[in-house]
Amino acid sequence: MMCRCLRSTGPQPTKEPSRKRDYSLNLAVRIGNDSVALLARSKPRSATHLRYTSVACLYIMTSEVTHLPIIDISPLVEGGSNRLDVAGQISRACREAGFFYIKGHGIDKRLTRQLEDLSREFFARSTDEKLDIGMEKGGRAWRGYFPVGGELTSGKPDLKEGLYFGAEKGEDDPQVSSGTPMHGRNLFPKNLPGFRNAVLTYLTAMTSLGHTMMKGIALSLGLSEGYFAERYTGDPLILFRIFNYPAELASIDPDGCWGVGEHTDYGLLTILGQDPTGGLQVRTRRGWVDAEPVADAFVCNIGDMLDRMTGGFYHSTAHRVRRSTHRDRLAFPFFFDPNFNAEVKPIEMNHPLDDNRDARWDRQSVHDFSGTYGDYLLSKVGRVFPHLRREVL
Repeated sequence: MMCRCLRSTGPQPTKEPSRKRDYSLNLAVRIGNDSVALLARSKPRSATHLRYTSVACLYIMTSEVTHLPIIDISPLVEGGSNRLDVAGQISRACREAGFFYIKGHGIDKRLTRQLEDLSREFFARSTDEKLDIGMEKGGRAWRGYFPVGGELTSGKPDLKEGLYFGAEKGEDDPQVSSGTPMHGRNLFPKNLPGFRNAVLTYLTAMTSLGHTMMKGIALSLGLSEGYFAERYTGDPLILFRIFNYPAELASIDPDGCWGVGEHTDYGLLTILGQDPTGGLQVRTRRGWVDAEPVADAFVCNIGDMLDRMTGGFYHSTAHRVRRSTHRDRLAFPFFFDPNFNAEVKPIEMNHPLDDNRDARWDRQSVHDFSGTYGDYLLSKVGRVFPHLRREVL
């Protein structure tokens, strides 16, 4: 496999700043002897941005996946000169698998350990205690606890319990006061010191990481770093879950003991923290691949909205969770998504639409719908919690 550095089809910058120039980019890679135009036709903000954008190398993987790549994103986090190299690795991972690990993310290990310890303490409580903050009490904010079997995937109850959180917003927030679903205050258990602070601190840190990752994804597509923030994620929809997969229930499902069945995520980007138990599996062209826990790393995957925006250049990838029979598994998926009211439109790409409807787990096209991200999200969550959809939305 060979790669050719990205090049501009527009004129090179000169010392005549007063003259307007077209710095549009046609981005391409070389696979073998064939040069294939791939990415967005973008207009850099300046000649400096042109030079910055045109030196990256992006790749398409032609081999089958046997494991997920690990990407050190510290140049993105620190704003280093090597962030284009990181963007190239992200492009390769998104094209090949749609899943990858990230290290060098800057999230404090002490925070993640504290959150894991407090979460185990919460889930060890009785069901009645946990239902003190049941999701029915969260109203339109869609926050709180649900018991095992309370969430559906493809109409089948998941063998997990969980807590739903989101960005903490008070009654004076315009989206809360207008009754926008998925916005509001979080519900926290009583008599669990430090849990509220740990969750909110984690949300803040992960939101910052989400912005950083979307800069890298923008660069991976040949766009300006601020592309997504300027259009969709200046005020992102932030959703965070803590899931517990009880080992004692694993024998209930004789067909593989699935904690969650095959599905894709709805939004832009998911950043997953997981304990050492393992169980996440990713569907690739080769088949199902285990996403084993990697110390101090998060798992990232792209969602349906990025699939839609890129015209299938980056596909959202199906995944599932196999239940452990010897230990409860904790998972911490953080969803960094477009603003609820944002209309999700395709990026102008230099490749034809790649609609993989027939290969998707649900046989549905992410390119057919029109409307806001909120419209898409509500159509999906209504199937996950049908009784809540009827009662609170």
